[in-house]
Amino acid sequence: MTSPFGSWPSPFSAADISASAPRIEGARFVGDEIWWGESVPSQGGRVTVRSSSGTELLPEPWNARSKVHEYGGGAWAADAEGTLFFVNAADQRVHRLPRGGVPEPLTAAGANHGGLTVQHGRLFAVREDLRPAPHRRAIIEIPLDGSAAEDETAVSVHAEGPGFFAHPALSPDGERLAYVTWTIERMPWDESGLSVLSLRDGTVTEVPVRTALQPEWRGRDELLLLDEVDGRWNLVRAAFDASGSASTQPVTPPVDADTGGGLWVLGNRWYGQLGDGSIVAVRTQGADRVVRISADGERVEPLALPVTAGASIDDATGGRVLVSGSGAQVGQGLWCVDIDTATTTLVTGGHGADPAWVPHGIPVTFDGPHGPVHAFDYRPTQPDAAAPEGELPPYIVMVHGGPTAHVSGAASTAYAYWTSRGIGVLDVNYGGSTGYGRAYRDRLNGQWGVVDVDDVIAAARGLADEGLADAERIAIRGGSAGGWTVLCALVRGGAFAAGISRYGVADLRMLAAETHDFEARYLDGLVGPLPEAEDVYIARSPLSHADRISVPVLLEQGEDDRVVPPSQSEAIRDALVARGVPHEYVLYEGEGHGFRRAETIISSLETELTFLGGVFGFEPRL
Repeated sequence: MTSPFGSWPSPFSAADISASAPRIEGARFVGDEIWWGESVPSQGGRVTVRSSSGTELLPEPWNARSKVHEYGGGAWAADAEGTLFFVNAADQRVHRLPRGGVPEPLTAAGANHGGLTVQHGRLFAVREDLRPAPHRRAIIEIPLDGSAAEDETAVSVHAEGPGFFAHPALSPDGERLAYVTWTIERMPWDESGLSVLSLRDGTVTEVPVRTALQPEWRGRDELLLLDEVDGRWNLVRAAFDASGSASTQPVTPPVDADTGGGLWVLGNRWYGQLGDGSIVAVRTQGADRVVRISADGERVEPLALPVTAGASIDDATGGRVLVSGSGAQVGQGLWCVDIDTATTTLVTGGHGADPAWVPHGIPVTFDGPHGPVHAFDYRPTQPDAAAPEGELPPYIVMVHGGPTAHVSGAASTAYAYWTSRGIGVLDVNYGGSTGYGRAYRDRLNGQWGVVDVDDVIAAARGLADEGLADAERIAIRGGSAGGWTVLCALVRGGAFAAGISRYGVADLRMLAAETHDFEARYLDGLVGPLPEAEDVYIARSPLSHADRISVPVLLEQGEDDRVVPPSQSEAIRDALVARGVPHEYVLYEGEGHGFRRAETIISSLETELTFLGGVFGFEPRL
């Protein structure tokens, strides 16, 4: 059939997208079973824990979600006997759930917990206490006998302060604890430390690092970790001499790829150790690949996995490893790789994507004023429809959040919602994104609102110049930091016919005053410190120049968002009202920073499609 771009019939409804590919929230080997966390959009985005035996281990209404640093992570763990430990979203207390039992609290109410890990029979966590001023965070050890359920002084505090902590790692002999730390003045991908605490005498050894991630012991006197070597995160070995001093050296020769990324959530894992001393690791250069590195670091071989995006090495034991992620031909899933038998088994998710309906992202690069701009192009794809001859498709330029994050071009039913209707998607890794090395990431230093905007405009114009998109029908869409870039690009004008800002930043001074601890000084690096750079904050903020926005805007916001509060979206809305600029503002009750509920996801997609249909002149088919 012949039909204008944007109005093609599609088998993908908004309800289908809300129910597809639940997020995998960590995975573990537990005895003969595999356990994994999984989001349930139909239950308000609740995170449950499931088993390969077919059992749901964490029933309603329990919800494994951490609020540490607002972004959480590491909200559940398990021991070898099958006891589940989890952070309950409602009260942020750590609970224990024995097999066949009921949840029992292990920590007192009042503080947030996350980054749970069971090591050598001991339970560790990151605690965040927002009650005192200044707020305090700590690496704690939680007694398993329930004695801390009503007495928070019963936990063992191994490290504490107003800064931040992650990745506690207990040595095999139980005498030393390694952990990552950073101060409120710096983000962990800019500068972080690695400390090793003696649990016998309390002395602390600092390991020389730049931006440490994921320490893991490799024997009594050796640590593996990730650090930026020659501008890329790579595996590093730290050895301790008789005096306790540490020295480091790379595990392999430097590689032009990252094993590591932005530490936005607790519990991230980019590698795992196998029983023979070899290492399974993620390497990212735009897209991800999973490799096995020999124990001596001399041999590297790829693993036969379909994962090319969001790869996580969730667990490793003996000759087996659990890997989650998505790929060019599959949705998000979890795979078990048996190294000894060279077999890969799909555990959950990972549904195949029919390329006739679900395109994969084609890696593309455009020339920008600051250097190459990397992106992934998802072209309109529908086996039973075609546009009238000579018509070029409308496009949505997608801008990821962070901004210290990246996208990897995986097949996506969420994007197929658009492409199957005849709307292309260009997913841009603008300067400042991870996955291309530190130099690419550092492009954004002091230049947020400049480099990112230049790059998305260069990508949009490059796409149109190549005859792939209708230059008059390109919209821009992004959330959080991506929403900021959306609004800045609309202020700049000339490249986009419409904008969709999801909980986007509109006023830098307001963000600096209202945002949470984790990102309290993020803007120092992205823009400049206050009060010295206040003029820059004012000049760059879209709210200062809302009178320059002349195209339709859709604003979407979570009512309970503490990272970018509704006041940001509402300030832009008020400015658009005052000038009579076409716009819509949708406030979603019960949603925070990011939309989790099925009904919200459905409403958001249908609202966006209807909005673009009105702007671009096609009849949307919901």
